[in-house]
This record gives sequence, C-alpha cells and structure tokens, in this order.
Amino acid sequence: MERVRQLVSGVIAGMLVGIGGTAFLSLENPIVGSSLFAIGLFTIVGFQLQLFTGKIGYLIFEKSVYFIELGITWLGNLIGTYILAWMIRHTRLYTGISEKVAGISALKLGDSLLSIFFLAILCGLLMFIAVDLYRNMQGSMLKCIAIFVPVMVFILSGFEHVIANMFYFSLANAWDAHTVVSIIITTIGNSLGGLLIPAYLKLFRLR
Repeated sequence: MERVRQLVSGVIAGMLVGIGGTAFLSLENPIVGSSLFAIGLFTIVGFQLQLFTGKIGYLIFEKSVYFIELGITWLGNLIGTYILAWMIRHTRLYTGISEKVAGISALKLGDSLLSIFFLAILCGLLMFIAVDLYRNMQGSMLKCIAIFVPVMVFILSGFEHVIANMFYFSLANAWDAHTVVSIIITTIGNSLGGLLIPAYLKLFRLR
C-alpha cells in the first residue's frame, strides 16, 4: 500500500505542476506567469507530495531502496502531467495556449542534448535549494520566498525541468523517440544538479 500511496501522490504532484504550467502559459507577463507556476511546488511541499525533482537531492542520505521510491515518483509525475495535459486539451483553455506551448516544445526539442543537460543541472540545483530551504526555514514568509524565488529564476532563465517538460510535451502532443531521449537527459541533469549541495554537505559532514 505504501508504494501505491507513493504512486498516487506522484500523480497528484504531476497534475499540480501541470496546473502551474497552465497558469504560466495563460499569461503574457513572464514574471507574473513564473510566480504562478510556483504554486505547483508550493502546494506539493505543503502537502508533502512526491515530486521527483524535489526528492532526488536526498538520495545521498537514504538507503538503496530509495531508488525504488524515486522511480515510482518519476512514473507518477509522468502520469499526472499527462492526465492534466489531456484534460486541458479538451477545454476552451487549450485554444488560447496551444500556439505558445507548441513553440515552447519546439524550442526545447530543437535544442542540443548538451545544452539541455547543462540547463537541467542548473534547474535541479535550484529545485533542491527551494525544497530544502522550505523544510528548514522558520516562518511562513521565508518559506514562501524559498519556494517562489528559485522557481521563478529557473522559469525566467529557461532552465530545463523534467516534470514541467513532461507536461509541455504532453500538452503539445509532441511525444516521439527524440522526446523520450530529451526527457531522459533532463532527468539525469536534474538529478546531478539536485545532488550537488547534498554531496557537499555529506562530504564535509555538515548534515
């Protein structure tokens, strides 16, 4: 039952990322859009849901069985983003955002794998910062800042987030073999970026 719970939690988390992505796509102002995108992560950490990019950084502190949890989380996130994208495609909202998401998907899929990899590392680093600061900071205002600022930075900078990309590609109906490769590279990059600070903390026994 615990594995089922993790999968369901991952599905819900993926849907929440999709809701944030829909808000971002619906707005012309990128600053406002990026701030609303962060509602997904804010809700996920608030309800302690399973998000791959929020969990990967803690791999270094966990036992090997944590790999299974990460795999279930990744799969749940994929299912959740696909469900949310499918739902949006069948609403009036899709008419207003279809061209924008097609452009975003084309830009991401037209990029080199090395570029995607490097941009994913930077996003993974920011995601760990957001989640870990939220966990450890005291006070609701500081917790909000911890989540919203890193997410806004990665959105405005154009860094690659594997779960967000799952949603964009699903919404744009852009899945093919190259898309799968892009998602794998982004997953690896997010993982390495998310492990940078934990590796430093572990190496120097700061945690």
